[in-house]
Amino acid sequence: MKLTPKFYRDRVCLNVLAGSKQNARDIWEAAEGHVLVGVLSKNYDSVDSAVKDMREYAALIENALSVGLGAGDPNQSAMVSAISAQVQPQHVNQVFTGVGTSRALLGQTETVVNGLASPTGRPGMVKISTGPLSCKAEDGIVPVATAIAMLKDMGGSSVKFFPMDKMVDINEFRALAEACAANDFWLEPTGGIDLNNYETILRIALDAGVSKIIPHIYSSIIDKATGLTRPADVATLMAITRKVMA
Repeated sequence: MKLTPKFYRDRVCLNVLAGSKQNARDIWEAAEGHVLVGVLSKNYDSVDSAVKDMREYAALIENALSVGLGAGDPNQSAMVSAISAQVQPQHVNQVFTGVGTSRALLGQTETVVNGLASPTGRPGMVKISTGPLSCKAEDGIVPVATAIAMLKDMGGSSVKFFPMDKMVDINEFRALAEACAANDFWLEPTGGIDLNNYETILRIALDAGVSKIIPHIYSSIIDKATGLTRPADVATLMAITRKVMA
């Protein structure tokens, strides 16, 4: 199984949630493979049950699997690392302090491992105290460049910026994107992205010069009645991506 995601024009790969195995396959086909399909560790009662099920997901989508925490829950950090060590997915979601553990247990450098940092309302500064203990302590706020350097130290691939919907100002995201470009680091915006604001967010990251972007689009494209991500919306996101990158 390939360990690296399939980026559209080597720069953009979507990240969306799957509500079932068939949904995962439908999403993957709608995105023509330019997608990471999220399955949440929080939905399983044990590492073993998660590993068994996620391997079945991975087999349907050429390993374009993204092992998720579950609403960024820091208490899922250890479980995500344990699952990922066995499943060897293309993508791992982690809190800031869980990156080193995931990378060490993966035992390779190809899988994308992100580290969660949160907005502060101050462009150029991010909150990195997103771990199970640190999230309860006084906010750890550092310059974006420092956060990126720390993620690199731990073997991280990208910074996951969450939640986007609580940003005071789009300039905060722009400053982060510029720092990622300047420090050759990947960027994963998430939380509150929908079909209406996706183009704006993607353009900001591309215009800043970010080398690879993994935008997460979750609840806004999930059918509330079925719990399934709408493949037609994934196709729309890909059409927007093509238009922006034309």
